[in-house]
Amino acid sequence: MEHKYILETKNVTKIYDSNGMVVRAVDDVSLHIKAGEFVGLVGPSGSGKTTMLAMLATLLRESEGSLMIDGQDLGEMSDKERTKFRRERIGFTFQSNNLVPYLTAVENVELMLRLNKKGGRKARQQAADLLTRLGLADRLDSLPSQLSGGQQQRVAIARSLIHDPSVVLADEPTASLDTERANQVVGIFADLIHEGNRAGIMVTHDLRMCKYVDKVVQMVDGKLAHVITDRAEINALADNSEYASYSEPKKDVATYPEPILLKKPTLRHSDLSPIPSGD
Repeated sequence: MEHKYILETKNVTKIYDSNGMVVRAVDDVSLHIKAGEFVGLVGPSGSGKTTMLAMLATLLRESEGSLMIDGQDLGEMSDKERTKFRRERIGFTFQSNNLVPYLTAVENVELMLRLNKKGGRKARQQAADLLTRLGLADRLDSLPSQLSGGQQQRVAIARSLIHDPSVVLADEPTASLDTERANQVVGIFADLIHEGNRAGIMVTHDLRMCKYVDKVVQMVDGKLAHVITDRAEINALADNSEYASYSEPKKDVATYPEPILLKKPTLRHSDLSPIPSGD
C-alpha cells in the first residue's frame, strides 16, 4: 500500500507533570508532509518546536495521538525497534553538531553508513562526494577541532543525509553561520531534500531562511497556529524585515509575539551558487 504522506501526525500531544501541574508542551498537533516537501517549523521559544522535533526523531514518545513515518506507527514500536528505525530512516542535526572529535570529517559522515552496516570503499566515496558538494572538498581529512563552526555544521548536515533517510530533521542548522553561509547551506539542504524525495523539517528562529521551504508551520503555546503554503506569502514572510526573526525571551518568561501578520507579498528570487570551501 502506497502512502500519500511520508510523515503524518494526528492529534499529537506531549504532557509533562511540573510540580503537580499539567503542562502540555505540544497540544493536539496534526500535520502531514509529502515526499520532497521541505517544511519550516517556526515560533517563539517555549512554543513546543523542540519537543515536537524530538518526538518526530523518536527521541520522545507522544503522550496522546499518533505519529506515522512511511506508514509505520511509531507509537506501536518497542524502544529497540524505534532505535533501529531512527538509525535507518531518520536523519537529524541539532544546534550542537555532536561530531566525534577523534574522527575526520569524512569519517564522521561515513559513520552513519557503518552503523547501518554499509561501510567500505563505496561508503567512503559516498561521504566524500557529499562533503564536496557542501564545499568541504579540502577538509575531508580534518578533525572537528580543525574546522570552523560553519564547516562543522556542514559536516553534520552531510551526516544527516548520507544514509538516504525518509525524513530529515534540523534544529537551528544555521545558528553558527553568518547570513551568507546560512543562505548557501539551507539552499543546498533544500536541494538535497527535493532531489532525494525526502520529507524535511527545519526548526528556525530566522524567518529569512523560510524562502527555501515549501511550507511554513507556526507553533504558539504548544499548538499549531498557522500553516502557510502559498509561495508568495512565504516569500513575503521571509522578506519582511519586521518579522525577520523571533527574539529569544529570557528563560522562564512566557513572552510571545502576536500571530504572524502578512503584508502585501514582495517576491524575490535568490540564485544559489556552489559553496566555496572556506567558512
